[in-house]
Amino acid sequence: MKDATKERVEKEIAAWKYLEELPSEWFGFHLQKILRVEGDIYDLYGYANEDTHRSATVYFHEETKEYKVRVQIGLIEFCHIEFVTGNFREFEKLLHQHFEPMLRDLAEFNPKTVTSLLLEKGVMEWEYGKNLPSEAEGFRLFIRPSEPVRINNGSYIVFDYVDFGIASNFTIYYNIFRDEFFGEARIRNIPVVTYSFDSNELSELEANLECHMLPYLQEIRRKAGEETK
Repeated sequence: MKDATKERVEKEIAAWKYLEELPSEWFGFHLQKILRVEGDIYDLYGYANEDTHRSATVYFHEETKEYKVRVQIGLIEFCHIEFVTGNFREFEKLLHQHFEPMLRDLAEFNPKTVTSLLLEKGVMEWEYGKNLPSEAEGFRLFIRPSEPVRINNGSYIVFDYVDFGIASNFTIYYNIFRDEFFGEARIRNIPVVTYSFDSNELSELEANLECHMLPYLQEIRRKAGEETK
Protein backbone atom coordinates (compact mmCIF):
# COMPACT_ATOMS: atom_id res chain seq x y z
CA MET A 1 0.00 0.00 0.00
CA LYS A 2 1.26 3.43 -0.90
CA ASP A 3 2.20 5.73 1.96
CA ALA A 4 -0.25 8.37 0.72
CA THR A 5 -3.13 5.86 0.82
CA LYS A 6 -2.18 4.67 4.29
CA GLU A 7 -2.01 8.27 5.51
CA ARG A 8 -5.43 9.02 3.99
CA VAL A 9 -7.07 6.10 5.76
CA GLU A 10 -5.41 6.84 9.08
CA LYS A 11 -6.46 10.48 8.85
CA GLU A 12 -10.08 9.48 8.19
CA ILE A 13 -10.26 6.96 11.03
CA ALA A 14 -8.38 9.12 13.56
CA ALA A 15 -10.58 9.54 16.65
CA TRP A 16 -13.30 7.51 14.91
CA LYS A 17 -16.11 7.57 17.47
CA TYR A 18 -18.00 4.74 15.78
CA LEU A 19 -15.07 2.36 16.23
CA GLU A 20 -14.67 3.27 19.89
CA GLU A 21 -18.35 2.61 20.62
CA LEU A 22 -18.53 -0.87 19.08
CA PRO A 23 -19.48 -3.66 21.53
CA SER A 24 -16.77 -6.15 22.42
CA GLU A 25 -19.20 -8.99 21.67
CA TRP A 26 -22.07 -9.04 19.19
CA PHE A 27 -24.28 -12.08 18.46
CA GLY A 28 -21.50 -14.38 19.65
CA PHE A 29 -18.82 -12.62 17.57
CA HIS A 30 -15.83 -11.00 19.23
CA LEU A 31 -14.48 -7.59 18.22
CA GLN A 32 -10.96 -7.45 16.78
CA LYS A 33 -9.37 -4.02 16.28
CA ILE A 34 -6.90 -4.96 13.59
CA LEU A 35 -5.49 -1.74 12.06
CA ARG A 36 -3.04 -3.65 9.86
CA VAL A 37 -1.86 -3.31 6.25
CA GLU A 38 -1.37 -6.42 4.11
CA GLY A 39 -0.58 -5.75 0.46
CA ASP A 40 -3.14 -3.27 -0.85
CA ILE A 41 -5.61 -4.00 1.99
CA TYR A 42 -5.89 -1.99 5.20
CA ASP A 43 -7.91 -4.04 7.70
CA LEU A 44 -9.58 -1.78 10.25
CA TYR A 45 -11.64 -4.02 12.51
CA GLY A 46 -13.70 -7.16 12.43
CA TYR A 47 -15.94 -9.55 14.32
CA ALA A 48 -15.09 -13.25 14.44
CA ASN A 49 -16.49 -16.42 15.92
CA GLU A 50 -13.81 -19.08 15.74
CA ASP A 51 -16.17 -21.85 16.85
CA THR A 52 -18.53 -21.31 13.91
CA HIS A 53 -15.77 -20.36 11.45
CA ARG A 54 -17.47 -17.08 10.53
CA SER A 55 -16.23 -13.51 10.48
CA ALA A 56 -16.81 -10.05 9.02
CA THR A 57 -13.94 -7.62 8.44
CA VAL A 58 -14.07 -3.90 7.65
CA TYR A 59 -11.27 -2.70 5.40
CA PHE A 60 -10.01 -0.23 2.79
CA HIS A 61 -9.01 -1.57 -0.62
CA GLU A 62 -6.34 0.50 -2.34
CA GLU A 63 -6.92 -1.04 -5.79
CA THR A 64 -10.50 0.24 -5.98
CA LYS A 65 -10.04 3.11 -3.48
CA GLU A 66 -13.11 1.94 -1.56
CA TYR A 67 -14.12 0.94 1.93
CA LYS A 68 -15.61 -2.55 2.05
CA VAL A 69 -16.73 -5.42 4.27
CA ARG A 70 -15.60 -8.97 3.56
CA VAL A 71 -17.34 -11.95 5.04
CA GLN A 72 -15.85 -15.37 5.65
CA ILE A 73 -18.02 -18.45 6.12
CA GLY A 74 -15.88 -21.53 6.52
CA LEU A 75 -13.31 -21.29 3.72
CA ILE A 76 -15.52 -19.12 1.49
CA GLU A 77 -14.80 -15.39 1.46
CA PHE A 78 -16.67 -12.65 -0.37
CA CYS A 79 -17.23 -8.89 -0.37
CA HIS A 80 -20.60 -7.68 0.91
CA ILE A 81 -21.65 -5.28 -1.83
CA GLU A 82 -24.07 -3.27 0.38
CA PHE A 83 -21.10 -1.55 2.02
CA VAL A 84 -18.89 -0.63 -0.94
CA THR A 85 -18.15 3.09 -1.18
CA GLY A 86 -15.19 5.41 -1.59
CA ASN A 87 -16.62 8.00 0.80
CA PHE A 88 -15.71 7.49 4.45
CA ARG A 89 -18.74 9.31 5.90
CA GLU A 90 -21.08 7.41 3.60
CA PHE A 91 -19.35 4.21 4.68
CA GLU A 92 -20.03 5.00 8.33
CA LYS A 93 -23.72 5.51 7.52
CA LEU A 94 -23.82 2.15 5.75
CA LEU A 95 -22.20 0.48 8.77
CA HIS A 96 -24.83 2.02 11.06
CA GLN A 97 -27.62 0.80 8.76
CA HIS A 98 -26.48 -2.64 7.72
CA PHE A 99 -23.63 -4.06 9.82
CA GLU A 100 -25.67 -5.18 12.83
CA PRO A 101 -28.38 -7.01 10.80
CA MET A 102 -25.68 -8.52 8.56
CA LEU A 103 -23.86 -9.87 11.62
CA ARG A 104 -27.11 -11.19 13.07
CA ASP A 105 -27.83 -13.06 9.84
CA LEU A 106 -24.29 -14.39 9.87
CA ALA A 107 -24.84 -15.75 13.37
CA GLU A 108 -28.23 -17.33 12.71
CA PHE A 109 -29.96 -18.36 9.49
CA ASN A 110 -32.56 -15.83 8.33
CA PRO A 111 -35.09 -17.23 5.81
CA LYS A 112 -35.77 -13.67 4.62
CA THR A 113 -32.34 -13.65 2.93
CA VAL A 114 -33.50 -16.37 0.52
CA THR A 115 -34.83 -15.11 -2.82
CA SER A 116 -38.10 -16.41 -4.22
CA LEU A 117 -36.17 -17.77 -7.23
CA LEU A 118 -34.30 -20.17 -4.96
CA LEU A 119 -37.47 -21.05 -3.07
CA GLU A 120 -39.18 -21.94 -6.34
CA LYS A 121 -36.36 -24.38 -7.09
CA GLY A 122 -37.32 -26.26 -3.93
CA VAL A 123 -33.80 -26.31 -2.53
CA MET A 124 -34.81 -25.91 1.11
CA GLU A 125 -37.31 -28.79 0.89
CA TRP A 126 -35.07 -30.93 -1.33
CA GLU A 127 -35.38 -34.50 -0.05
CA TYR A 128 -31.97 -35.54 -1.38
CA GLY A 129 -30.44 -32.53 0.36
CA LYS A 130 -32.05 -33.49 3.66
CA ASN A 131 -30.37 -36.90 3.42
CA LEU A 132 -26.86 -35.74 2.62
CA PRO A 133 -24.42 -37.46 5.00
CA SER A 134 -23.09 -35.31 7.84
CA GLU A 135 -19.61 -36.61 6.96
CA ALA A 136 -18.22 -37.85 3.66
CA GLU A 137 -14.63 -38.90 2.96
CA GLY A 138 -13.54 -37.00 6.08
CA PHE A 139 -15.33 -33.78 5.05
CA ARG A 140 -18.00 -32.32 7.35
CA LEU A 141 -21.30 -31.00 6.03
CA PHE A 142 -20.82 -27.38 7.10
CA ILE A 143 -23.70 -25.69 5.23
CA ARG A 144 -26.92 -27.57 4.50
CA PRO A 145 -29.48 -27.03 1.70
CA SER A 146 -32.14 -26.26 4.33
CA GLU A 147 -30.16 -23.10 5.23
CA PRO A 148 -28.62 -21.76 1.98
CA VAL A 149 -26.28 -18.79 2.24
CA ARG A 150 -26.49 -15.73 -0.02
CA ILE A 151 -23.09 -14.49 -1.17
CA ASN A 152 -22.61 -12.15 -4.14
CA ASN A 153 -23.16 -11.98 -7.91
CA GLY A 154 -26.54 -13.66 -7.51
CA SER A 155 -25.09 -16.86 -6.05
CA TYR A 156 -26.14 -18.93 -3.04
CA ILE A 157 -24.21 -21.66 -1.26
CA VAL A 158 -26.54 -24.68 -1.42
CA PHE A 159 -24.27 -26.93 0.61
CA ASP A 160 -20.63 -27.08 1.61
CA TYR A 161 -18.43 -29.98 2.75
CA VAL A 162 -15.30 -28.82 4.61
CA ASP A 163 -12.18 -30.27 6.16
CA PHE A 164 -10.64 -27.35 8.05
CA GLY A 165 -7.59 -29.46 8.94
CA ILE A 166 -6.49 -29.45 5.29
CA ALA A 167 -8.12 -26.10 4.40
CA SER A 168 -10.14 -27.80 1.65
CA ASN A 169 -13.79 -28.00 0.72
CA PHE A 170 -16.39 -28.88 -1.88
CA THR A 171 -19.29 -26.51 -2.50
CA ILE A 172 -22.45 -26.57 -4.58
CA TYR A 173 -23.80 -23.14 -5.55
CA TYR A 174 -26.93 -21.90 -7.29
CA ASN A 175 -26.83 -18.74 -9.41
CA ILE A 176 -30.18 -17.01 -9.85
CA PHE A 177 -29.14 -15.10 -12.98
CA ARG A 178 -27.97 -18.19 -14.87
CA ASP A 179 -30.55 -20.48 -13.26
CA GLU A 180 -27.75 -22.98 -12.72
CA PHE A 181 -26.28 -25.18 -10.04
CA PHE A 182 -22.50 -25.54 -10.15
CA GLY A 183 -19.64 -26.88 -8.07
CA GLU A 184 -16.31 -25.55 -6.86
CA ALA A 185 -13.56 -26.86 -4.63
CA ARG A 186 -10.81 -25.32 -2.55
CA ILE A 187 -7.63 -27.27 -2.12
CA ARG A 188 -5.39 -25.81 0.55
CA ASN A 189 -7.51 -22.65 0.14
CA ILE A 190 -6.89 -22.39 -3.61
CA PRO A 191 -10.13 -22.38 -5.67
CA VAL A 192 -10.50 -25.12 -8.25
CA VAL A 193 -13.26 -25.10 -10.88
CA THR A 194 -15.14 -28.25 -11.86
CA TYR A 195 -17.87 -28.65 -14.48
CA SER A 196 -18.99 -32.10 -13.39
CA PHE A 197 -21.89 -30.74 -11.33
CA ASP A 198 -23.33 -28.13 -13.71
CA SER A 199 -27.12 -28.60 -13.65
CA ASN A 200 -30.28 -26.64 -14.26
CA GLU A 201 -32.62 -28.78 -12.16
CA LEU A 202 -32.31 -30.56 -8.82
CA SER A 203 -32.98 -33.91 -10.47
CA GLU A 204 -30.02 -33.37 -12.78
CA LEU A 205 -27.87 -32.23 -9.85
CA GLU A 206 -28.80 -35.37 -7.90
CA ALA A 207 -27.62 -37.58 -10.75
CA ASN A 208 -24.33 -35.66 -10.99
CA LEU A 209 -23.79 -35.87 -7.23
CA GLU A 210 -24.51 -39.60 -7.18
CA CYS A 211 -21.97 -40.15 -9.95
CA HIS A 212 -19.22 -37.69 -9.06
CA MET A 213 -19.31 -36.34 -5.50
CA LEU A 214 -17.57 -39.08 -3.51
CA PRO A 215 -14.81 -39.63 -6.11
CA TYR A 216 -14.33 -35.86 -6.27
CA LEU A 217 -14.01 -35.57 -2.49
CA GLN A 218 -11.40 -38.33 -2.62
CA GLU A 219 -9.54 -36.42 -5.33
CA ILE A 220 -9.62 -33.22 -3.27
CA ARG A 221 -8.14 -35.03 -0.28
CA ARG A 222 -5.46 -36.66 -2.43
CA LYS A 223 -4.43 -33.36 -4.01
CA ALA A 224 -4.45 -31.60 -0.64
CA GLY A 225 -2.06 -34.29 0.62
CA GLU A 226 0.23 -33.74 -2.38
CA GLU A 227 0.44 -30.03 -1.54
CA THR A 228 2.12 -30.86 1.78
CA LYS A 229 4.88 -32.97 0.23
